[in-house]
Amino acid sequence: AGLSTGQRVVTVQKGPLYRVRGSHVTLWCKVSGYQGPAEQNFQWSIYLPSAPEREVQIVSTVDPSFPYAIYTQRVRSRGIYVERVQGDAVLLHITELQDRDAGEYECHTPNTDERYFGSYSAKTNLSVIADTLSASMVPQVLTRAEGDAVELTCEVSQSTAQHTHLSVGWYHLQGAGESSTKEVLTLSKDFVLRPGPSYAQRFLAGDVQLNKVGNTTYKLSIREAEPSDQGQLYCEAAEWIEDPDETWKDISRKQTGRTLLTVTSQGRDLSVDIAAAESSLSEGDTLQLNCMVGAQKSSNRHFQVLWLLNGVEVAGIDPHGVLVWEEEYEERAKLGQLRAFKPSNVVYVLTIYEVGLKDNGTYHCAVSEVKTPGDFHSIQTNLSSGIQVKVKPIGYHMHLSVSTRTPQVMAGDALILLCEVRGATSPVSVQWWHLPPQHLGPRVLVATMEQDGTLSLGSAYQDSGTRGSLRLEKESSGTFTLVIPNTLDEGDGGRYACKATEQSRDQSWTEEGETTVTVSSMAGLGLHAVLRSRIATIRYGQSFELVCQVSANYTLEQVPVSMGWLFQPSPPTGHYHELVRVLPSGTVAWGTTQPHFQGKAQLTKVATSFRLRIHNAVAADEGTYQCEVEVWRRNTRPLGQPAATARSNAVGIKVMLPESKLQVTTKESSVEIAGGADTAIECRIVFAQNNSQFAITWYLLPLPLVDATPLQIVRADYSGVLEYGAEFSSPAQKSRFLSQRVSSNVFGLQILSVNPRDRGRYYCVVEEWLWLVDGWYKLGEGASGRTTLEFKLPEHRLQLEKTNCSVSVREGEEVTLCCLLQGAHLPATRLSATWFRGKESSHVRPLLTLHHDGTIDYPLESLAGRLHLRRPTAGDFSLTLHGVEQGDAGVYQCQVQEWQQQSEGKHWTLQALAHSEYIQLATIPP
Repeated sequence: AGLSTGQRVVTVQKGPLYRVRGSHVTLWCKVSGYQGPAEQNFQWSIYLPSAPEREVQIVSTVDPSFPYAIYTQRVRSRGIYVERVQGDAVLLHITELQDRDAGEYECHTPNTDERYFGSYSAKTNLSVIADTLSASMVPQVLTRAEGDAVELTCEVSQSTAQHTHLSVGWYHLQGAGESSTKEVLTLSKDFVLRPGPSYAQRFLAGDVQLNKVGNTTYKLSIREAEPSDQGQLYCEAAEWIEDPDETWKDISRKQTGRTLLTVTSQGRDLSVDIAAAESSLSEGDTLQLNCMVGAQKSSNRHFQVLWLLNGVEVAGIDPHGVLVWEEEYEERAKLGQLRAFKPSNVVYVLTIYEVGLKDNGTYHCAVSEVKTPGDFHSIQTNLSSGIQVKVKPIGYHMHLSVSTRTPQVMAGDALILLCEVRGATSPVSVQWWHLPPQHLGPRVLVATMEQDGTLSLGSAYQDSGTRGSLRLEKESSGTFTLVIPNTLDEGDGGRYACKATEQSRDQSWTEEGETTVTVSSMAGLGLHAVLRSRIATIRYGQSFELVCQVSANYTLEQVPVSMGWLFQPSPPTGHYHELVRVLPSGTVAWGTTQPHFQGKAQLTKVATSFRLRIHNAVAADEGTYQCEVEVWRRNTRPLGQPAATARSNAVGIKVMLPESKLQVTTKESSVEIAGGADTAIECRIVFAQNNSQFAITWYLLPLPLVDATPLQIVRADYSGVLEYGAEFSSPAQKSRFLSQRVSSNVFGLQILSVNPRDRGRYYCVVEEWLWLVDGWYKLGEGASGRTTLEFKLPEHRLQLEKTNCSVSVREGEEVTLCCLLQGAHLPATRLSATWFRGKESSHVRPLLTLHHDGTIDYPLESLAGRLHLRRPTAGDFSLTLHGVEQGDAGVYQCQVQEWQQQSEGKHWTLQALAHSEYIQLATIPP
């Protein structure tokens, strides 16, 4: 047994399978074509959706240590186990399916063959779905006589996403054990009705039926109850799904609660009861009396009924339904004031229209049963208990009470007024009137409801756009409710009166009552707004938050509220700008005068606390802030003027630049240099912020002037753009004075071809710049120590004629200022000359420079056309000034320098220099 020459094949139940959470699930697995013993071993594993490549071992028929830790407890407690169906087939049982049991299951059979040949495992998918099946029936205790009908309903529903079928069955339980349960009738999953064996005959006869009477309702009907039906009845529903192997599986079953049915044997019991729709009436009302007969199998029995008032017959109905009136009632019946009829064999009705005082008294109903309709001998007779009918005379006093559910409201709230009318014997009409507070004139009609329910409004209340659509409604209890949806102001307070009128048979009675309400204006109920900020001084780039706390003597959440944020820049511009406003609808409206706030402001609200948070503060955010709250009346659209407005205190916010940490070396130094050589002045930064940029400005204090104004040589801003001062803006000066960045913290001023005019004290001013959110900002500045540049004069000196002279010239004419060299200059040398205007004690400005290469510079280009330097001889550097003007008056001096080239290709060095005496030029008006 079990030996085969074929290849091994493991087969597992075909998937995918859908099973319900919490149910008992089985999966079969079998092996064929194997060699070895007839009893094969099986091992079950799962591949979870979260790790589809990882095997998780569940249970084995051979190895107790096979399960992984997450399954060990369930295997030990028999929550998961393997049932051997035969030697080569098993069932995997999961007694209570869990969500984590979903996945791909693998059945594996360890090899017992001489060689590996065939398949040793197979897989199937199991999905866990929710149990959506529901079955319910209201438990009852029923007593039915033999032959009476029994009807029970059961509600069954499901909402499973997969395609499933339902079966619904009714079961009968007699005695104590479940073994005595009998199937009554079942609607199968294939929509076929199948009766239980003990009900088959009655089902075929149509006495037992099961009908679906709605989407979810199933009704069991037993036409005539039998003693054997006594016991417990319940409904059981099952949900079925078709597996991939085309077999149907019940995945869920539900039982309802049980109904206890008692069936009594048929006897000659006869009961009678009398009831009135209303026993307390007024004249003119309608009286209806119902006589109800209780008997088993009443449809096959015959009754005659008598109506009695105070023991005297009124009318009678025989088994055929023939009506007989007593003589004193016959005329009223002909006039249509009386009516008696038989709706069924057990119900008899007597109606008296427009009752009068003569209809007062105690009514009875007497029932007699006869064997046949014509038989005068009754089998049994029964008399109902008496019912007392009271007819009140016309004019019975009507009572009225007036109240309000809204004694104190705020403008915009609704008023609810109640007028309760009690004791009226006929329909009433109601009028509502209003008398405003401190009003001495006539009262104002609000609304009227006629007896037939017709509603009309007073002239002051017809416009629904003012106070909303007024409602006047009558409740079944006799209460007339007036609702004014939207009060306007204090004037809607005061007294409201209700006037009720009852009219019957040309007579009317009126009752009136009133109630008082108070309507408060929102403007007088203490609307306040307080603005605060945790910090008033903000660093650039930091965020800050303003909190506006709003309070009032009413609930703000129940009225339309608008919140605006106002801003006045620093320095003040005279009025506040509206940054943003949140409208009652929630719409956010941004102002146009400060558009930069829109992309960086955040608005929040918690209860009555409104918050404005500004991110990445910049200079433009510095100023004064306020909040403004507006409220409108409740139940009105926020149009036009608000009912109340409040503006908060002002809170000032100051935005500070980061503190500058700049330090520049202040050490004093001096440099002595010979004419014509190059030199460099150093400016060193000791400390600054890492991400700072620097602007460097170089200054010169000329010597020997003590109180001279510093001259700007050149400024290099943080982006490297150069700007030369007025005294150094000529191309010759720009080419000699160069600003350089030597390293990250060292800057230098290079001076080429130093000459005596370069003497003085040099220093730099360093500006620290930092990029902050929206641009570059200057944090601070620092000045370096002075570096004194001395000019080393050569030993050889030139000689100029030293004659102080004063020259007067008429404006418009020309004048020549003398500058003559005495003696000859050294061989292979060249001369240069510069004319100045001004003295050392004042501001000295160069007018013209003749360089040793023969080129001429005019620092003041406006004078270039009027200045002429003549050299009739090698030593004559006299200056001719054409077209003398009044502004040309002043002190003039010339300087002559001697230059020599050290060797071919080398630069020229200064060998000697000389200054002329001062020449005083005075101008004479024409």
